[in-house]
Amino acid sequence: MSELARIGVAIDSDLLAKFDQLIADRGYTNRSEAFRDLIREELVEKSWESVDAEVVGTVTLVYDHHVRMLGEKLTDLQHDHHKNILSTIHVHLDHDNCLEVLIVKGQAGAVQKIAGALISTKGVKHGRLTITTTGAGL
Repeated sequence: MSELARIGVAIDSDLLAKFDQLIADRGYTNRSEAFRDLIREELVEKSWESVDAEVVGTVTLVYDHHVRMLGEKLTDLQHDHHKNILSTIHVHLDHDNCLEVLIVKGQAGAVQKIAGALISTKGVKHGRLTITTTGAGL
């Protein structure tokens, strides 16, 4: 960790009160760590703009397993991208619906493309890609 630097920030008192409530609700013990996390979040999001950035993330899918050939299509897509899919977990939510979470890693552009293909597969009810950093640049 590098040396700490102190900064001053002018902020509207109403906004500060809302921020203090937010960080208290999230369990922060001080503003500094909350500010650091906000800055890290922005830096991580900025890094995704480069399609070559190395990222990790999850693809979450909810789907009806009764949809014809859907399971096979999703499995085929996963095998096509086995180098980027590190792990999967499959949960039976009820008689009809399944939740699948895939852990992905690779260049941001590739990860986004894989997620798009999975989420847009006919029969997937809902899907979401969540990307984060590998931590190397923070």
